Amino acid sequence: MRHGTMGAMPTGGSIQLVRLFGIRIGVSASWFVVLFVFIFVLSGVFRDALGGSETQAYLVAVAAALLFFVSLILHELGHALVAQRAGIEITGIDLWFFGGVAKMSRDTRSPGEEFRISAAGPLVTLAVVAVCLGIGTLLDGRTFIDAAVLERRATSDPALMLLAWLATINALLFVFNLIPAFPLDGGRIARAIIWKITGQKAKATRYAGRAGQLFAYVMAGYGLYLMLTGSVGNGLWLAVLALFLGQAARGAVVQSDIDERLEGVTVGDVMDPHPYTLPADTTVLEASERVFALQGWPWVPVVERDGRYAGVLHREAVDRALAAGQPALPVRELVREEGWRWQIGVEEPLEALIGTEGLRQLGAVFAVDAQGVLRGVVTIDQVRRALTPTPR
Repeated sequence: MRHGTMGAMPTGGSIQLVRLFGIRIGVSASWFVVLFVFIFVLSGVFRDALGGSETQAYLVAVAAALLFFVSLILHELGHALVAQRAGIEITGIDLWFFGGVAKMSRDTRSPGEEFRISAAGPLVTLAVVAVCLGIGTLLDGRTFIDAAVLERRATSDPALMLLAWLATINALLFVFNLIPAFPLDGGRIARAIIWKITGQKAKATRYAGRAGQLFAYVMAGYGLYLMLTGSVGNGLWLAVLALFLGQAARGAVVQSDIDERLEGVTVGDVMDPHPYTLPADTTVLEASERVFALQGWPWVPVVERDGRYAGVLHREAVDRALAAGQPALPVRELVREEGWRWQIGVEEPLEALIGTEGLRQLGAVFAVDAQGVLRGVVTIDQVRRALTPTPR
Protein backbone atom coordinates (compact mmCIF):
# COMPACT_ATOMS: atom_id res chain seq x y z
CA MET A 1 0.00 0.00 0.00
CA ARG A 2 1.43 3.38 -1.01
CA HIS A 3 0.20 6.79 -0.02
CA GLY A 4 1.75 9.25 -2.46
CA THR A 5 1.76 13.01 -2.78
CA MET A 6 1.29 12.87 -6.53
CA GLY A 7 0.61 9.25 -7.37
CA ALA A 8 1.77 5.69 -6.85
CA MET A 9 5.49 5.14 -7.26
CA PRO A 10 6.80 2.29 -9.40
CA THR A 11 8.46 -0.46 -7.42
CA GLY A 12 12.22 -0.50 -7.23
CA GLY A 13 15.17 0.31 -4.99
CA SER A 14 15.99 3.69 -3.52
CA ILE A 15 18.95 5.38 -1.88
CA GLN A 16 18.56 6.12 1.84
CA LEU A 17 19.13 9.76 2.80
CA VAL A 18 18.21 9.80 6.48
CA ARG A 19 15.87 8.36 9.12
CA LEU A 20 13.27 10.61 10.76
CA PHE A 21 11.08 9.38 13.64
CA GLY A 22 12.44 5.93 12.84
CA ILE A 23 11.18 6.15 9.24
CA ARG A 24 13.58 5.55 6.36
CA ILE A 25 13.70 8.49 3.91
CA GLY A 26 15.05 7.59 0.48
CA VAL A 27 15.19 8.79 -3.10
CA SER A 28 14.91 6.92 -6.39
CA ALA A 29 17.32 7.50 -9.26
CA SER A 30 14.65 9.54 -11.07
CA TRP A 31 14.73 12.10 -8.25
CA PHE A 32 18.21 13.23 -9.27
CA VAL A 33 16.93 13.91 -12.79
CA VAL A 34 14.12 16.06 -11.40
CA LEU A 35 16.53 17.86 -9.05
CA PHE A 36 18.79 18.76 -11.99
CA VAL A 37 15.86 19.96 -14.13
CA PHE A 38 14.42 21.97 -11.21
CA ILE A 39 17.71 23.74 -10.61
CA PHE A 40 18.22 24.42 -14.34
CA VAL A 41 14.72 25.90 -14.80
CA LEU A 42 14.67 27.83 -11.53
CA SER A 43 18.05 29.42 -12.22
CA GLY A 44 16.49 31.27 -15.16
CA VAL A 45 13.37 32.14 -13.18
CA PHE A 46 15.32 33.61 -10.26
CA ARG A 47 17.75 35.45 -12.52
CA ASP A 48 14.82 37.32 -14.07
CA ALA A 49 12.97 37.81 -10.77
CA LEU A 50 15.97 38.98 -8.73
CA GLY A 51 17.89 40.77 -11.45
CA GLY A 52 21.18 39.59 -9.91
CA SER A 53 24.10 37.52 -11.09
CA GLU A 54 24.07 34.02 -12.57
CA THR A 55 25.80 32.70 -9.46
CA GLN A 56 23.21 34.21 -7.14
CA ALA A 57 20.35 32.82 -9.24
CA TYR A 58 21.96 29.37 -9.26
CA LEU A 59 22.45 29.29 -5.48
CA VAL A 60 18.87 30.40 -4.84
CA ALA A 61 17.64 27.74 -7.31
CA VAL A 62 19.58 25.00 -5.49
CA ALA A 63 18.17 26.13 -2.15
CA ALA A 64 14.63 26.35 -3.59
CA ALA A 65 14.76 22.86 -5.10
CA LEU A 66 16.09 21.29 -1.91
CA LEU A 67 13.57 23.12 0.30
CA PHE A 68 10.73 22.04 -1.98
CA PHE A 69 11.74 18.42 -1.61
CA VAL A 70 12.02 18.91 2.15
CA SER A 71 8.43 20.16 2.08
CA LEU A 72 7.43 17.00 0.19
CA ILE A 73 9.09 14.89 2.89
CA LEU A 74 7.18 16.82 5.55
CA HIS A 75 3.96 16.20 3.60
CA GLU A 76 4.62 12.46 3.52
CA LEU A 77 5.64 12.45 7.18
CA GLY A 78 2.20 13.88 7.91
CA HIS A 79 0.63 10.83 6.28
CA ALA A 80 3.13 8.45 7.87
CA LEU A 81 2.90 9.64 11.48
CA VAL A 82 -0.91 9.59 11.46
CA ALA A 83 -0.81 6.11 9.89
CA GLN A 84 1.57 4.91 12.61
CA ARG A 85 -0.82 6.19 15.27
CA ALA A 86 -3.49 4.04 13.62
CA GLY A 87 -1.24 0.99 13.99
CA ILE A 88 -0.07 0.88 10.37
CA GLU A 89 3.61 0.11 9.90
CA ILE A 90 5.49 2.54 7.62
CA THR A 91 8.28 0.82 5.69
CA GLY A 92 9.68 4.08 4.34
CA ILE A 93 9.19 7.33 2.46
CA ASP A 94 10.64 7.74 -1.02
CA LEU A 95 10.98 10.74 -3.30
CA TRP A 96 10.79 10.04 -7.02
CA PHE A 97 10.07 11.64 -10.38
CA PHE A 98 6.58 12.95 -9.55
CA GLY A 99 6.79 13.67 -5.85
CA GLY A 100 6.84 11.52 -2.75
CA VAL A 101 5.24 8.37 -1.39
CA ALA A 102 4.79 6.91 2.09
CA LYS A 103 4.81 3.12 1.92
CA MET A 104 2.27 1.60 4.31
CA SER A 105 2.12 -2.06 5.33
CA ARG A 106 -1.65 -2.24 4.86
CA ASP A 107 -4.64 -0.30 3.59
CA THR A 108 -6.96 1.62 5.88
CA ARG A 109 -9.77 -0.27 7.62
CA SER A 110 -12.33 2.47 8.28
CA PRO A 111 -13.52 5.70 6.64
CA GLY A 112 -12.26 7.71 9.61
CA GLU A 113 -8.80 6.14 9.39
CA GLU A 114 -8.69 6.81 5.64
CA PHE A 115 -9.80 10.42 6.08
CA ARG A 116 -7.32 11.24 8.85
CA ILE A 117 -4.33 9.76 7.04
CA SER A 118 -5.28 11.33 3.69
CA ALA A 119 -5.91 14.79 5.16
CA ALA A 120 -2.70 14.86 7.21
CA GLY A 121 -0.39 15.48 4.23
CA PRO A 122 -2.31 18.47 2.78
CA LEU A 123 -2.58 19.98 6.27
CA VAL A 124 1.21 19.85 6.61
CA THR A 125 1.57 21.48 3.18
CA LEU A 126 -0.89 24.19 4.21
CA ALA A 127 1.16 24.76 7.37
CA VAL A 128 4.31 25.22 5.25
CA VAL A 129 2.47 27.86 3.18
CA ALA A 130 1.26 29.61 6.34
CA VAL A 131 4.75 29.71 7.87
CA CYS A 132 6.30 31.11 4.67
CA LEU A 133 3.48 33.65 4.34
CA GLY A 134 3.79 34.72 7.95
CA ILE A 135 7.56 35.23 7.83
CA GLY A 136 7.38 36.95 4.43
CA THR A 137 4.65 39.31 5.60
CA LEU A 138 6.68 40.28 8.66
CA LEU A 139 9.73 40.97 6.49
CA ASP A 140 7.99 42.93 3.72
CA GLY A 141 4.36 42.09 3.01
CA ARG A 142 3.84 44.03 -0.24
CA THR A 143 7.10 42.92 -1.82
CA PHE A 144 6.49 39.33 -0.68
CA ILE A 145 3.21 39.17 -2.61
CA ASP A 146 4.85 40.54 -5.78
CA ALA A 147 7.64 37.99 -5.42
CA ALA A 148 5.15 35.17 -4.81
CA VAL A 149 3.68 35.69 -8.29
CA LEU A 150 7.24 35.88 -9.70
CA GLU A 151 6.88 39.45 -10.86
CA ARG A 152 10.05 40.55 -12.66
CA ARG A 153 12.46 42.47 -10.41
CA ALA A 154 9.96 42.15 -7.55
CA THR A 155 12.78 42.04 -5.00
CA SER A 156 16.54 41.85 -4.85
CA ASP A 157 16.46 39.99 -1.53
CA PRO A 158 17.24 36.28 -2.19
CA ALA A 159 15.77 35.15 1.16
CA LEU A 160 12.47 36.91 0.55
CA MET A 161 12.34 35.55 -3.00
CA LEU A 162 13.00 32.04 -1.74
CA LEU A 163 10.24 32.27 0.89
CA ALA A 164 7.78 33.63 -1.68
CA TRP A 165 8.52 30.88 -4.20
CA LEU A 166 8.27 28.15 -1.55
CA ALA A 167 4.89 29.51 -0.45
CA THR A 168 3.63 29.60 -4.05
CA ILE A 169 4.80 26.12 -5.05
CA ASN A 170 3.34 24.56 -1.89
CA ALA A 171 0.06 26.43 -2.36
CA LEU A 172 -0.16 24.99 -5.89
CA LEU A 173 0.70 21.54 -4.56
CA PHE A 174 -2.01 21.90 -1.89
CA VAL A 175 -4.68 22.80 -4.46
CA PHE A 176 -3.59 20.13 -6.95
CA ASN A 177 -3.49 17.41 -4.31
CA LEU A 178 -7.03 18.19 -3.14
CA ILE A 179 -8.55 17.45 -6.57
CA PRO A 180 -11.03 14.62 -5.79
CA ALA A 181 -9.38 12.10 -8.09
CA PHE A 182 -7.59 8.94 -6.94
CA PRO A 183 -4.67 8.50 -6.17
CA LEU A 184 -4.33 12.16 -5.16
CA ASP A 185 -5.04 12.95 -1.52
CA GLY A 186 -8.29 14.62 -2.55
CA GLY A 187 -9.35 11.37 -4.21
CA ARG A 188 -8.58 9.44 -1.04
CA ILE A 189 -10.53 11.97 1.03
CA ALA A 190 -13.43 11.60 -1.41
CA ARG A 191 -13.15 7.81 -1.05
CA ALA A 192 -13.35 8.16 2.74
CA ILE A 193 -16.49 10.31 2.49
CA ILE A 194 -18.23 7.99 0.00
CA TRP A 195 -17.17 5.00 2.10
CA LYS A 196 -18.73 6.62 5.19
CA ILE A 197 -21.99 7.42 3.35
CA THR A 198 -22.42 4.07 1.55
CA GLY A 199 -20.69 1.78 4.02
CA GLN A 200 -19.00 0.10 1.05
CA LYS A 201 -15.26 0.52 0.65
CA ALA A 202 -15.15 -1.18 -2.76
CA LYS A 203 -17.80 1.14 -4.21
CA ALA A 204 -16.03 4.20 -2.77
CA THR A 205 -12.72 3.08 -4.26
CA ARG A 206 -14.36 2.51 -7.65
CA TYR A 207 -15.90 6.00 -7.72
CA ALA A 208 -12.62 7.65 -6.69
CA GLY A 209 -10.71 5.54 -9.22
CA ARG A 210 -13.07 6.44 -12.08
CA ALA A 211 -12.71 10.13 -11.16
CA GLY A 212 -8.94 9.65 -11.22
CA GLN A 213 -9.08 8.12 -14.70
CA LEU A 214 -11.23 10.98 -15.97
CA PHE A 215 -8.83 13.53 -14.49
CA ALA A 216 -5.88 11.75 -16.11
CA TYR A 217 -7.58 11.95 -19.53
CA VAL A 218 -8.21 15.68 -19.07
CA MET A 219 -4.64 16.26 -17.96
CA ALA A 220 -3.25 14.27 -20.89
CA GLY A 221 -5.43 16.25 -23.31
CA TYR A 222 -4.19 19.54 -21.87
CA GLY A 223 -0.62 18.28 -22.07
CA LEU A 224 -1.13 17.46 -25.75
CA TYR A 225 -2.59 20.94 -26.32
CA LEU A 226 0.47 22.55 -24.74
CA MET A 227 2.80 20.49 -26.93
CA LEU A 228 0.90 21.48 -30.09
CA THR A 229 1.00 25.16 -29.13
CA GLY A 230 4.77 25.21 -28.60
CA SER A 231 5.19 24.47 -24.87
CA VAL A 232 6.67 21.02 -25.49
CA GLY A 233 8.43 20.57 -22.12
CA ASN A 234 5.43 21.44 -19.94
CA GLY A 235 3.06 19.48 -22.16
CA LEU A 236 5.24 16.37 -22.13
CA TRP A 237 5.61 16.52 -18.35
CA LEU A 238 1.83 16.77 -17.91
CA ALA A 239 1.23 13.91 -20.33
CA VAL A 240 3.67 11.59 -18.56
CA LEU A 241 2.23 12.55 -15.14
CA ALA A 242 -1.25 11.83 -16.52
CA LEU A 243 -0.06 8.39 -17.61
CA PHE A 244 1.15 7.50 -14.10
CA LEU A 245 -1.97 8.92 -12.43
CA GLY A 246 -4.19 7.07 -14.88
CA GLN A 247 -2.40 3.78 -14.22
CA ALA A 248 -2.75 4.23 -10.46
CA ALA A 249 -6.45 5.12 -10.83
CA ARG A 250 -7.05 2.09 -13.03
CA GLY A 251 -5.31 -0.08 -10.43
CA ALA A 252 -7.69 1.28 -7.79
CA VAL A 253 -10.69 0.33 -9.92
CA VAL A 254 -9.33 -3.19 -10.42
CA GLN A 255 -8.63 -3.41 -6.67
CA SER A 256 -12.21 -2.38 -5.92
CA ASP A 257 -13.46 -5.33 -8.00
CA ILE A 258 -11.18 -7.65 -6.02
CA ASP A 259 -12.29 -6.16 -2.69
CA GLU A 260 -15.93 -6.63 -3.67
CA ARG A 261 -15.30 -10.28 -4.47
CA LEU A 262 -13.49 -10.78 -1.16
CA GLU A 263 -16.07 -9.01 0.98
CA GLY A 264 -16.81 -11.13 4.03
CA VAL A 265 -14.01 -13.64 3.29
CA THR A 266 -11.51 -14.05 6.15
CA VAL A 267 -8.05 -15.56 6.40
CA GLY A 268 -9.57 -18.54 8.19
CA ASP A 269 -11.85 -19.26 5.22
CA VAL A 270 -8.97 -19.95 2.81
CA MET A 271 -6.11 -21.17 5.01
CA ASP A 272 -4.73 -24.70 5.22
CA PRO A 273 -5.65 -25.64 8.81
CA HIS A 274 -3.04 -28.43 9.05
CA PRO A 275 0.38 -27.00 8.19
CA TYR A 276 3.58 -28.90 8.90
CA THR A 277 5.25 -27.36 11.97
CA LEU A 278 8.47 -27.85 13.91
CA PRO A 279 8.54 -27.83 17.74
CA ALA A 280 10.51 -24.86 19.10
CA ASP A 281 12.77 -27.05 21.26
CA THR A 282 13.97 -29.03 18.22
CA THR A 283 17.73 -28.77 17.87
CA VAL A 284 19.38 -27.18 14.86
CA LEU A 285 20.89 -30.56 13.88
CA GLU A 286 17.50 -32.30 14.07
CA ALA A 287 15.89 -29.58 11.98
CA SER A 288 18.61 -29.89 9.36
CA GLU A 289 18.24 -33.67 9.11
CA ARG A 290 14.43 -33.98 9.49
CA VAL A 291 13.30 -31.00 7.42
CA PHE A 292 15.84 -29.33 5.23
CA ALA A 293 17.99 -32.28 4.15
CA LEU A 294 15.03 -34.66 3.83
CA GLN A 295 12.28 -32.40 2.49
CA GLY A 296 14.36 -29.74 0.75
CA TRP A 297 12.10 -26.92 2.02
CA PRO A 298 13.53 -23.38 2.30
CA TRP A 299 11.67 -22.65 5.57
CA VAL A 300 9.28 -24.17 8.11
CA PRO A 301 6.99 -22.62 10.78
CA VAL A 302 7.99 -23.16 14.40
CA VAL A 303 5.57 -23.55 17.34
CA GLU A 304 5.91 -23.82 21.12
CA ARG A 305 4.56 -26.86 22.97
CA ASP A 306 1.21 -25.12 23.58
CA GLY A 307 0.82 -24.46 19.85
CA ARG A 308 1.76 -20.76 19.98
CA TYR A 309 3.40 -19.55 16.81
CA ALA A 310 7.10 -18.78 17.43
CA GLY A 311 8.29 -17.77 13.97
CA VAL A 312 9.75 -19.09 10.74
CA LEU A 313 12.94 -21.16 10.58
CA HIS A 314 14.97 -20.56 7.42
CA ARG A 315 17.43 -23.03 5.94
CA GLU A 316 20.13 -20.31 5.83
CA ALA A 317 19.83 -19.74 9.60
CA VAL A 318 20.24 -23.47 10.26
CA ASP A 319 23.30 -23.66 7.99
CA ARG A 320 24.90 -20.69 9.77
CA ALA A 321 24.27 -22.23 13.20
CA LEU A 322 25.82 -25.54 12.14
CA ALA A 323 28.81 -23.74 10.63
CA ALA A 324 29.22 -21.88 13.95
CA GLY A 325 29.34 -25.18 15.86
CA GLN A 326 25.91 -24.93 17.48
CA PRO A 327 24.13 -28.21 16.53
CA ALA A 328 22.34 -28.47 19.90
CA LEU A 329 20.89 -24.95 19.81
CA PRO A 330 17.04 -24.96 20.04
CA VAL A 331 15.51 -23.53 16.88
CA ARG A 332 13.44 -21.05 18.90
CA GLU A 333 16.68 -19.10 19.33
CA LEU A 334 16.86 -18.62 15.56
CA VAL A 335 13.31 -17.34 15.06
CA ARG A 336 12.80 -14.93 17.98
CA GLU A 337 13.68 -11.73 16.18
CA GLU A 338 11.32 -11.86 13.22
CA GLY A 339 8.40 -14.13 14.07
CA TRP A 340 5.85 -11.30 14.06
CA ARG A 341 6.68 -10.37 10.44
CA TRP A 342 4.97 -13.37 8.91
CA GLN A 343 1.78 -13.70 10.99
CA ILE A 344 -1.80 -12.46 10.62
CA GLY A 345 -4.98 -12.87 12.65
CA VAL A 346 -7.19 -15.75 11.59
CA GLU A 347 -10.26 -13.46 11.64
CA GLU A 348 -8.64 -10.74 9.52
CA PRO A 349 -10.30 -10.01 6.15
CA LEU A 350 -8.52 -11.69 3.27
CA GLU A 351 -7.84 -8.34 1.61
CA ALA A 352 -5.53 -7.52 4.56
CA LEU A 353 -3.26 -10.32 3.31
CA ILE A 354 -2.68 -8.83 -0.13
CA GLY A 355 0.65 -7.06 -0.31
CA THR A 356 1.88 -8.30 3.08
CA GLU A 357 5.59 -8.93 3.55
CA GLY A 358 5.00 -12.63 4.10
CA LEU A 359 3.35 -13.15 0.73
CA ARG A 360 6.03 -11.07 -1.03
CA GLN A 361 9.04 -12.73 0.56
CA LEU A 362 7.93 -16.17 1.77
CA GLY A 363 4.95 -16.81 -0.43
CA ALA A 364 2.97 -17.62 2.73
CA VAL A 365 1.49 -16.03 5.87
CA PHE A 366 0.73 -17.81 9.15
CA ALA A 367 -2.73 -17.42 10.70
CA VAL A 368 -2.90 -17.16 14.48
CA ASP A 369 -5.78 -16.77 16.92
CA ALA A 370 -6.15 -14.20 19.69
CA GLN A 371 -3.88 -16.26 21.97
CA GLY A 372 -1.15 -16.50 19.34
CA VAL A 373 -1.80 -20.18 18.58
CA LEU A 374 -0.98 -21.17 15.01
CA ARG A 375 -4.21 -22.18 13.27
CA GLY A 376 -3.15 -22.45 9.66
CA VAL A 377 -1.11 -21.16 6.75
CA VAL A 378 -2.19 -19.19 3.71
CA THR A 379 0.00 -19.53 0.63
CA ILE A 380 0.11 -17.21 -2.34
CA ASP A 381 -1.53 -19.94 -4.46
CA GLN A 382 -4.50 -20.06 -2.09
CA VAL A 383 -4.85 -16.27 -2.32
CA ARG A 384 -4.76 -16.45 -6.12
CA ARG A 385 -7.49 -19.08 -6.14
CA ALA A 386 -9.62 -16.90 -3.86
CA LEU A 387 -9.13 -13.96 -6.23
CA THR A 388 -10.03 -15.94 -9.34
CA PRO A 389 -13.70 -15.49 -10.31
CA THR A 390 -15.67 -18.73 -10.36
CA PRO A 391 -17.18 -19.65 -13.77
CA ARG A 392 -20.88 -19.00 -14.09
